[in-house]
Amino acid sequence: MTDFKYRGRDPESLTIEEFAKLTTSRIRRTILRGFTHPQIKLLEKCRKYKEKGLFDKMIKTHCRDMPILPEMIGLTIGVYNGKEFVPVKIKPEMLDHYLGEFSPTRKQVQHGGPGVGASRSSKGQARAKK
Repeated sequence: MTDFKYRGRDPESLTIEEFAKLTTSRIRRTILRGFTHPQIKLLEKCRKYKEKGLFDKMIKTHCRDMPILPEMIGLTIGVYNGKEFVPVKIKPEMLDHYLGEFSPTRKQVQHGGPGVGASRSSKGQARAKK
């Protein structure tokens, strides 16, 4: 793996305050205003998992508005999309983004062919098959 630098700095050695100074204004504002209780719990869980070396075990969360911080790098976080927890492996390139950006809430619609009874023309075919 290449040595990733976040704006000229090593992301693993950055504290939250130093990271806030380097990041974009939207995420800086989120960090400086302080985290909500669920976000604090997620951060504590991330620190505990990293300390124990549990990088493959998924941490489940509903905090889609949590900014990705340098201390989350390497962990797998399950982000809730309204139906299920989507596993997101945190990479250094994901800094300056929110967790919710990597767990889409809508699926792409893929339409199939029309079924029996879908239109007037298929009605005659359904009777003919009987």
